[in-house]
Amino acid sequence: MSIVYFTDLSTNSSVNLLKKLEILLEKVELGKIIGQNNFVAIKLHFGEYGNLAFIRPQYVRVVVDQIKKYGGKPFLTDSNTLYIGHRSNAIDHILNAYLNGFSYEVTGAPVVIADGLRGSDEIKVKINKTYVKEAKIGTAIALSDSLVVMTHFKGHEQTGFGGTLKNVGMGSASRSGKLEQHSESKPYVVTENCVACRMCEKNCPVGAITVAKFAVIDYAKCIGCGQCIAMCNYGAMSPKWSDSSENLSKKMVEYAFAVLKDKKAIFISFLTDISPDCDCWHTNRPPIAPNIGMMASTDPVALDQACIDMVRQVQGKDPFLEVHPKVTWETQLEYAQQIGLGSRKYELVKVACNLV
Repeated sequence: MSIVYFTDLSTNSSVNLLKKLEILLEKVELGKIIGQNNFVAIKLHFGEYGNLAFIRPQYVRVVVDQIKKYGGKPFLTDSNTLYIGHRSNAIDHILNAYLNGFSYEVTGAPVVIADGLRGSDEIKVKINKTYVKEAKIGTAIALSDSLVVMTHFKGHEQTGFGGTLKNVGMGSASRSGKLEQHSESKPYVVTENCVACRMCEKNCPVGAITVAKFAVIDYAKCIGCGQCIAMCNYGAMSPKWSDSSENLSKKMVEYAFAVLKDKKAIFISFLTDISPDCDCWHTNRPPIAPNIGMMASTDPVALDQACIDMVRQVQGKDPFLEVHPKVTWETQLEYAQQIGLGSRKYELVKVACNLV
């Protein structure tokens, strides 16, 4: 049974939240995954500019300082997005990171975009799984010696929730790797719900949608990113739920397997500003659960399971199912356990505020 360490957000005069994160890092034995002069990738999401739900950069500084203490060479990283936005190429992506506070002066580590200038720098990792035979992983992540994954736990419009598995699997893929994962997630138009507001047309990153009396999708251009689904307030844009959401989740998990199969790693999740949608959006809707705390583990599956359990326990319901009723978030956890990424069974160890 895997161990997941948890600390709430209460503090006292001797232990603030930054110190509590440091304690969690000690509990998961960060030093064991770092060798002298190792390149240590800190995988996180810098947040699309305008979204304010991402992890605070001050937390990242704690991780950076601890990695350096053990002799590692940390860098902050994410891969470019499939859609066109503030993070679809390395130049804009790095500027976006700086605007959101992830500068060297604040974090103590440089930003390295994993898949390079245009999102094409990748290393192909053979895994021969059911959906993915050869995963396309951003070069900087693939070549790192070890990995510290910092995740903002939240909802997600296509996988139910976005946790560690998504951060690793989807977030480490090159742009072509993301396209492979999303290739069966193309939406369709529920014409009777469409009011021709043109929000989908204005926000489609590849110009695949035109609107006259109702929206029409050009599937030759559509990349299945899901932007139109999130922007529509009328239920007129819907994924092909028959298998697309399930397949996306399983491909994402197989990509996570590719990233982690030869990599030493620890995982940290922040249950704060728990937004209904991904941090890829340039806005964030109100949280669907209160701020809860921080968790850490060496098992990514156990960590995601513990996070979803904690949110449901605090809320007394499943808020992710409420905001995305047609998405089964359990798919990613079941499949991750099935292919050996970790265990859904865990022991939750609470770290007391006065523990120093």
